[in-house]
Amino acid sequence: MSEQKKFVPYISAETSLAEFTIRGLIIGLILAVVLGAANAYLGLKAGMTIAATYPAAVLGMAILKVFKGNILEENFVRTVGSIGESVAAGAIFTLPAFFIAGIWDPKNISMANYATATVILISGGVLGIMFVALLRRVMVEDQDLLFPESTAAAEIHKSGQGGGGGSKFLFSAMGIGALIQFLGQINFFAASWEKFYAFFEKVKIPGTNINAQGGMLISSPGISPAYMGVGYIIGPKYASLNFSGGLLAWGLLTPIIYYFIYPYISDVNFIKEWAILTGKSAEVLSDPGFQINQIWRFIVRPIAIGGMLMGACFTLFNMRKSLFAGLKRSIGDVKKAASGGHGVVSRTEKDLSFSYIITGIIIVAVATFCITYFVFGASLIPSLASATILIILAFFFAAISGYLVGIIGSSNNPISGLTLTALVTTALILVVIGVDAQHGGVASVLGVAAIVCVAAAVAGEMLQDLKAGHILGGTPWKMQVGDLIGVIVSGLVMFYILNLLNQADIAQGIQQNYQGGFGSKNLSAPQAGLMAMLSQGIVGGKMAWPLIICGLLMGMAFIMMQVKSPMLVAVGMYLPLETTFAIFIGGIIKGILDMMVKKRKLNEAQKVRIENVGILLASGFIAGEALTGLGFAPFKIAEFKIPQIFAEPPLLIGFAILCIIGLILIYIPLRNAGSPDEPAPPSAGM
Repeated sequence: MSEQKKFVPYISAETSLAEFTIRGLIIGLILAVVLGAANAYLGLKAGMTIAATYPAAVLGMAILKVFKGNILEENFVRTVGSIGESVAAGAIFTLPAFFIAGIWDPKNISMANYATATVILISGGVLGIMFVALLRRVMVEDQDLLFPESTAAAEIHKSGQGGGGGSKFLFSAMGIGALIQFLGQINFFAASWEKFYAFFEKVKIPGTNINAQGGMLISSPGISPAYMGVGYIIGPKYASLNFSGGLLAWGLLTPIIYYFIYPYISDVNFIKEWAILTGKSAEVLSDPGFQINQIWRFIVRPIAIGGMLMGACFTLFNMRKSLFAGLKRSIGDVKKAASGGHGVVSRTEKDLSFSYIITGIIIVAVATFCITYFVFGASLIPSLASATILIILAFFFAAISGYLVGIIGSSNNPISGLTLTALVTTALILVVIGVDAQHGGVASVLGVAAIVCVAAAVAGEMLQDLKAGHILGGTPWKMQVGDLIGVIVSGLVMFYILNLLNQADIAQGIQQNYQGGFGSKNLSAPQAGLMAMLSQGIVGGKMAWPLIICGLLMGMAFIMMQVKSPMLVAVGMYLPLETTFAIFIGGIIKGILDMMVKKRKLNEAQKVRIENVGILLASGFIAGEALTGLGFAPFKIAEFKIPQIFAEPPLLIGFAILCIIGLILIYIPLRNAGSPDEPAPPSAGM
């Protein structure tokens, strides 16, 4: 075996630069909240989040240039600024499940709910950072872990020293995204359009005397810069897979089910009974569009959840070698990490003290026990079991998450799959112990899964930033302390952001005659819906097994057909068609750009510049729309009458806006391809 070349950081360990500064911390915390809020908005609506490392790096560099900051301070700001996204990811995958499962009442949010959610998020974040601090040295120095996104982030900081950056693209796109969302809120254009079309009048079902009617609910793409930005980032292949799920749900399953149950849902007596149960008028219940939406919500979505479950299992199965390797490594790494703090340690190798790490882990275990025992009402043994299970699962999944980030980057880290495994494992163990739904079983399972989810998400993001800091010459313990503050601040505000979106959608649903809140067409929260159904099904015995089994078999069929991402197809089935349609349009725009790049025969350096500018624009669209949408939420909750330009806003203006967004995402990157002889910048491709 050849001798490994000694690593030399960009800034040497002997060099002392301002790094953990008050201004850097404030800037990082603001970015953590902003990017976390944007990801929470996006994740609840589209079931996906975007990696925050690149936007945090660009924004931090742009702001610090005004204050003449140095590269290590920029590295610190990026580290703190990107951690909010991982807290948001853990929050949106799990916390809405407490509402969907009926544990928390969305109409009566108490301080106890807020305190419980905040402790869950902060506990998960602290646990992830503690385990990463324990394992950092052995993982960042591993030559087999390439950390592709960390390397790109470090190179972005290096190139920024020469005046590069690209913040103008990010800020400009944020402004455009915010303006479009504002115009949509004041009814300058129709945000979407849908209409029921009957295939024929009425026909008899073969072999019966029953009359049936077929039809389909047609929808336009949502006029959303954020959804198009997501489609652009994930590309045409994955956007098409996501849209294929929408076509299966709205073009196949709902029309078939509607055809067969039409004789029953159109019956006058049935509608009367339905009206008594729901409190809705007979006119609303007789509307075919409403009926199709109810079929999708209560029949198709559970099938999609079965597909997501199979997709998550398939994803973890494909990564089994990496998972087992991560487990094997993590056990051995604890001993190395625990014994690595002796003697003189250089600035670039100094982590949090081992005693602080152990203290932090113990505090989280105690907090978990207190939540399970005092808040959720579980008995003593299940509460102790929950705390024990939590520490074991969080350690393994944090180590696995960090290992996977080292191989494939945080953008592809299967956090929802890891959380699903934690939830099922916890649920089965607690059921064996004797826990049931009446004694805090469902809440305890969701609480443990939520903490593990946040821990795994934070661990992956933290290790990615620590690797970038390792390359640049950052001080690990300062980055770790910064992220501890970051997860505390993000945890304090994240539940408020989620509740704000939930309450706003409930209020909007009352005005527009749909059932708002988590799980609605506007706040789909697919992963949280999956968590709620599984926890209720395993612990409370409320699983819609026939539909779940259909979804499992459907997911198995996707795997046998060698579908690249069965999980993404199932998520597409769970989302409204307008959402997947808009994501698909964004993917098509990226495909058109790729074809134009190929036709022009641009070199690799030009391709990288185009890729970077495109991702900055797409990220800006997402952040701009999300933050403006959050800004309007309090007005909806207060039932404030937002001024409306048009009583019936025209859809054509919306389509024109889609075209403008598409032209921006194609023309601006091409225009900034640069000359063929320019050196290639660092790539921030996903």
